[in-house]
Amino acid sequence: MMWRVGLDEAGRGPCLGPLVVGLCAVPIDDVALLVAAGVKDSKDLSIDKRHQLVDWYKQQMKSREWKYVVNICSPQRIDAALSKDGLNILEVDLFAECLNSLSEQLSENVSILADACDVNPQRFTDRIIARIRNWPWQQSMMESIHKADSIDPVVGMSSIFAKVTRDEMIQKISQEVGFSVGSGYPSDPNTKKILGQLVTSPLPHSELRWSWATIKNKWIEKYETPPPIRNESINIQRTLF
Repeated sequence: MMWRVGLDEAGRGPCLGPLVVGLCAVPIDDVALLVAAGVKDSKDLSIDKRHQLVDWYKQQMKSREWKYVVNICSPQRIDAALSKDGLNILEVDLFAECLNSLSEQLSENVSILADACDVNPQRFTDRIIARIRNWPWQQSMMESIHKADSIDPVVGMSSIFAKVTRDEMIQKISQEVGFSVGSGYPSDPNTKKILGQLVTSPLPHSELRWSWATIKNKWIEKYETPPPIRNESINIQRTLF
């Protein structure tokens, strides 16, 4: 049986909250079921529809062998990555970690498609497969393309898992601080409005990306001194089903 595996991320640009990578894997013969259910790029779906599709996918897993992985990357790890190899290499690592988690259950007869964050999709692929355990897998291949989430339903489903997971994490942050933090994007008026409450001395809130220009500028605006530099400790959180 041949499998289709898709990968995509949510939360690359925000100044607050995690970056999340989603992976979905279904037999190629089942891809049509995703299309029939209305799966597409998460950006083209309402919040309610995204949640309905996640629930539907998990329900299908009870009778089918479908799989998914979510890889949650903390702001601490993002800041550490930006002080070293940069965001693109971080995404390469996160995508590869998802595939390595999947390999515990599935590592042959797989066609992998990733939504490329690199301007050079082949370079993105090459960097990922260099980090995959025991690659090449038997009768398997990998490709990365731009806007894969709008072209391939399995990548689209991966984008939905990533987006829903990140939204849940943002809701938890809002609950913890006691007020809405918005979407976490610097362009979001709701996020802009509350940043001053999270950029607090002696250290900014742990859910902020301290290395982002938005956070640095807010710190300088409040304290007229250079912002603190985050330590390089990282948190890795993956869920495999």
